Amino acid sequence: MEQENRNNYHVLLIDGPDQKGLIYKITGAIFDLGLNIISNSEFVDPEASRFFMRSEFTGAVNGEALLAKLQAVLPATFNLALHKPHKKKIVVLATTEHHCLADLLIRNEFGKMNATIQAVISNHGDLKPLVEKFQLPFHHVPHGNKAREAHEAEIVKFIDRYQPEYIVLAKYMRILTPAFVNRYKDNIINIHHSFLPAFIGANPYEQAYHRGVKIIGATAHFVNEKLDEGAIIEQEVIQIDHKFSPEDMRQAGQDVEVITLAKALKYVFEDRVFIYGNKTIIFK
Repeated sequence: MEQENRNNYHVLLIDGPDQKGLIYKITGAIFDLGLNIISNSEFVDPEASRFFMRSEFTGAVNGEALLAKLQAVLPATFNLALHKPHKKKIVVLATTEHHCLADLLIRNEFGKMNATIQAVISNHGDLKPLVEKFQLPFHHVPHGNKAREAHEAEIVKFIDRYQPEYIVLAKYMRILTPAFVNRYKDNIINIHHSFLPAFIGANPYEQAYHRGVKIIGATAHFVNEKLDEGAIIEQEVIQIDHKFSPEDMRQAGQDVEVITLAKALKYVFEDRVFIYGNKTIIFK
């Protein structure tokens, strides 16, 4: 998209109880302000009877005027969010595994992600040389002999220094407290292997090898107060067979984690995701 058009490009996210005439009312409000719709996506959840709509449009827009016009024609129970697309500011939390972090660093370096990494924070120092190759801040916050709350308080000081829009857990192997999660509600994204809950605890690939699994997968999700139970953004699987050793499985699992996280972040950073209850509606 040309820069001039991008400056006048906007995304509108709307959701609320379904009723007749919603698309007409919404598109009419956009048209009345002289704006040009270039893409519309709608979905009605039949079980909840809830309407979701994502609209892309161009034109010189007065955001307050548009939202006021929409509020005048829609019930007060509707959620409205007007976004001017931009590169989201993110902070990445990691531990010792490099594969997801490395992919994010490369995408960041070459502008292949609709976000900019402000800093990387880790409870171990192993990944510092990797991060510093990309001339990004790395903060080592060790957790040894600290209560989770005390450790997180130190992390929060660094996170809030950068004021990120999202926090990405790139194989951050620490359980977060409810207080931390609620501080950044709906803004923390995690990636993990999809063996859960079948193979939990240490060495899931050894367990999966001895069970003879035939599929390896990964799940990217928002983080909530319940471990690994937040709203799912993206899932991917790949086929394996009896020839895969535990190490082969680990490498395959890491590869699919990288792909899954990249896809999930693309949807989130391009304002394509609604969180409703404990699931997502995504207009890809």
